[in-house]
Amino acid sequence: MRTSLSLVLLAAAALAACVPPSAPAEAPDPFASSVDEAGPWAEAAPDVMESSAGPATPEQRAARLQARALLVDGHSSVPSLRPGGSSDPVSPGHEPTAAELARLKAAGVTGKFFSIHVGPPAPQAPSSLGGSVARRALDLIDATHRQIERHRETLVLARSARDVRRAEREGKIAVLMGIEGGHAIENSLPALRSFYRLGVRTMALTHTTTNDWADSAGGALEPGLIRHRGLSPFGEAVVREMQRIGMLVDVSHASDSTFQEVMKVASAPVITSSTMRAVGHHRRNLDDYMLRAIAEKGGLVMVNSWALFLDEAYAAQSARFAQKYGAYIKELGERLQGDAWALRELVEKLKAQDGPMAPPPPLSRIVDHIDYVVKVAGIAHVGLGSVFGGDEALQDGLAGIDGLPNITLELVRRGYSDGDILRLLGGNFLRVLEQAEAYAASTDTTLSGHGSLRQLRATELPELPEPPTPPVTSPPAGQPLDPPSRPRVSWAAPPPPPPKPAPRLPKDGAPEPSPAELRMSR
Repeated sequence: MRTSLSLVLLAAAALAACVPPSAPAEAPDPFASSVDEAGPWAEAAPDVMESSAGPATPEQRAARLQARALLVDGHSSVPSLRPGGSSDPVSPGHEPTAAELARLKAAGVTGKFFSIHVGPPAPQAPSSLGGSVARRALDLIDATHRQIERHRETLVLARSARDVRRAEREGKIAVLMGIEGGHAIENSLPALRSFYRLGVRTMALTHTTTNDWADSAGGALEPGLIRHRGLSPFGEAVVREMQRIGMLVDVSHASDSTFQEVMKVASAPVITSSTMRAVGHHRRNLDDYMLRAIAEKGGLVMVNSWALFLDEAYAAQSARFAQKYGAYIKELGERLQGDAWALRELVEKLKAQDGPMAPPPPLSRIVDHIDYVVKVAGIAHVGLGSVFGGDEALQDGLAGIDGLPNITLELVRRGYSDGDILRLLGGNFLRVLEQAEAYAASTDTTLSGHGSLRQLRATELPELPEPPTPPVTSPPAGQPLDPPSRPRVSWAAPPPPPPKPAPRLPKDGAPEPSPAELRMSR
């Protein structure tokens, strides 16, 4: 039993005796810790039992499985339910409609991750809102709690695997939170634990920019800068502390070297929420060595449905567009000061001006990737990390959450058993979350009482070289640079000057990548 959490519950009870409640007694407090948090977490997910022979048609069998599944979407949300997201054309004050919530329920979703996306780290400057990246994360966490509180009849905050199972029994949707970019903790282990208390259960160590303690694979408009040759000693401490308290380590966006260092340090399962490998060869995709390493740790590869990651030809087309207009788009982003809505609108106009682009790949391509990961890592180590509603959606009805049943139908058509399909749709994720919880319980420690107080100091950071002077870019012919007139929601400051990449070490058990691939892996 975690002593600190018991004290919190006792203190809350004492305060409740003195202060009248602000909400009706029948409305549960979504901010309260789950009662399961205070108890042991060693109960494993029960094995998924094979059902009896189903209906004759694949469509009927798929519908039955969709209704039975504890379906967890590992890296997505309806745009209006992710306030202020990096690519969502809605304001933080937008309320989800009954139709949007109904779409989630109709798709059979039991658990859904709301991404706490904090943008690139900017240690040299505050955000344009006057705060920091931690402030950005706190604002998004508060917005998520706000939506849960206002839609108690449909949404519930999930702090544990048991909460997800309880949500399924009650016909609700369990909201899980995952931080996308470890720079959100601002180099502080106490801050990491505070995010855990607020309900965050996964964290990607990096996003598209290398931070003060972990190297990133980079993004569409920036390379993956090598600063630490993987994880710094503080980065190793972050991984250990995450696993000690029961927070899942997410290696999406991480460089090859960072991935290797995580695997050396990790004692509990590790996940990747938005990466996969098969017929596509995107720079963030995992190779076979990585797939097996995740499986050996008992972890999970959550297959992404973003067309850019799934198809080599489509990714090459997108890369040519980024190379042609990347500098211009980056300049637009700086001028728009974080207004992702306006930036996305201008990029779409730019695509239309550039000429017709090839259509995205079919829905079957995502199941091609599932087939491949199952073959290499095993059926127990594959899940869904969809990013539905992204800019690069698949064809065949997979442009939104409504497409989830189509994946189930394609799995049925390819001969997967009922039990395996239920594992892929959510059973595997719950097993991994329960194993992370069990490992945390096995340490027999309290959340903060036994936690490290370490914070990264400026003197521990490697020196950065003087940045080169960026070239002046001009808008393409016929494309105005002025952004559209609208209220702007600005969350993140421009990224810091990039350091020069350093030579990389080869990773054990896998061939050394070619020089052109040294900065591109996740």
